[in-house]
This record gives sequence, C-alpha cells and structure tokens, in this order.
Amino acid sequence: MLIKIVNLKHTVAAVGAVVLLSNPVFAQDRLDELLETLRTSPAEQARAAERDVEREWSRSGSAAMDLLLKRGRDALAVGEFAEAIDHFTALTDHAPEFAEGFHARATAYYRADLYGPALADLERALELNPSNFNAIYGLAVMFEDLKDTRRAADLYRRVLALNPHHEGAEKALEKLKSEGIGRTL
Repeated sequence: MLIKIVNLKHTVAAVGAVVLLSNPVFAQDRLDELLETLRTSPAEQARAAERDVEREWSRSGSAAMDLLLKRGRDALAVGEFAEAIDHFTALTDHAPEFAEGFHARATAYYRADLYGPALADLERALELNPSNFNAIYGLAVMFEDLKDTRRAADLYRRVLALNPHHEGAEKALEKLKSEGIGRTL
C-alpha cells in the first residue's frame, strides 16, 4: 500500500488567497442588493432596509477598527466631541480606505462647529462610498447652514434617489420647497 504524503500548505494558502481576495466582491454584491432593496422597499420596510445598509457600511473588516468606530460613536452620543474626533482620527489613520470612518469624523467635526474639516471628511467619505446617503445628507445640512439652499436641495434630492424614505431629507426638502427653493417650474 502506497501512502502519498500531501503538503497541504500550498493548497490552504491558495484557498485562503481566493477567499480573501473575493471577500470584497461578495461584500459589494451584498451591499448593492441591500441598496436596491432600500430603493424599492415600501415605507413600512424601509427603516429595516436602511439599518441593514448602515450595518454593512459600519463593517471595516477589522475588529480593532470596528472598536474605534464604536468608541467614537459612543463619545459622540454623549457630546464628547474631542474624544470622538480622536477615536475617528485613529480610525482614519489606520483604515484610510474605510469610508465610514471619515463620515463619522465629519459628524463629530460638524457637531464641534468645525465646518472646514467636516466638509473635507465628507468629501473623502463620498469619494470612497458615493452611495452613502447619510454623508450626502450631512453635506446637504451643512450647505443649508451655509445658506446655499439650492445646492442643499439638490443634495436632499440625491439622498432621496438613494433612500426614498429618508425622513430627514424628506422633511428638509419640503421645508425648502415651502420657502420656494428647489421647486421646479
């Protein structure tokens, strides 16, 4: 009886590489499906679909980076803006391709009345994830604050194209329309 010894190291490495390299493709396919579900969901199912999309965006692929995101969000929730900015800065330094880190830090900067850095981070977040309707919404709010209401209205419409039931964008656009801005003739 002949027993052939097989070195599995190369096989395992090859399978691992295929799984690792294909994971972003699977994640993007899943995200595309979730976004389509959100766009086509009836109002009563939209909030659950929105949470699914946001949960997917919040996954960095690293437990350590996810922890920094959580700590930053926790600090933001209790009004500790400087602490939140520190956590989000560590996150963006260590995961510069993770869009949600920039979006979260933009929110912290905005809440700390630091519009310049907030705008820069929103721009970076949208470069990395152009479908992030929450980042687009944040940008719209900032433009509205800066009295650029036409641009804000355009951005609110962009949010609603991605997430037709986004409550904040719906209300803000209606408010602008009642003021005569963003109304099409």
